[in-house]
Amino acid sequence: MDRNEKKRLRERIGEKIDVSGTRMSDDEATFLAGVIDKYDEQYRGDSSTKTSSFTGSSSEGKYTRTETWTHTFTDEVGIRQDYEYHDDDGQTGKDSKVIKDARGILNWFQGRP
Repeated sequence: MDRNEKKRLRERIGEKIDVSGTRMSDDEATFLAGVIDKYDEQYRGDSSTKTSSFTGSSSEGKYTRTETWTHTFTDEVGIRQDYEYHDDDGQTGKDSKVIKDARGILNWFQGRP
C-alpha cells in the first residue's frame, strides 16, 4: 500500500473512530476499514458475556470471586465493556468503559487488554 492510499484509508477510518496518535500497519488499517464497512450488518448490537470464578486470599482469609465481562458493540462504531464482580463475602464492584479509538478496537479484536 503506498503512502497516499494509506492516508486515504486512515482518513476514512477517522470519520468513524479516533485515529489520533495511532500507528497502524497496512494490515491493521485494512482490517479496521473492513470492520467499519461491515459494522451495521455484522457487529452493531452484538453482545457476548463471559463469567469466571476464582479463589483468592486477603488479610481476612480466602474468598471466591465471580467476575462477569460483557462486551457490546455500540450504535456508533465502538465496544462497551461492562465488568462486575461479586465475592462470596458480599463485596461487589462494577466498571464500564467504551472503546472508541483505533488502537483500543484493534487490541480488543486481537484479545489484548
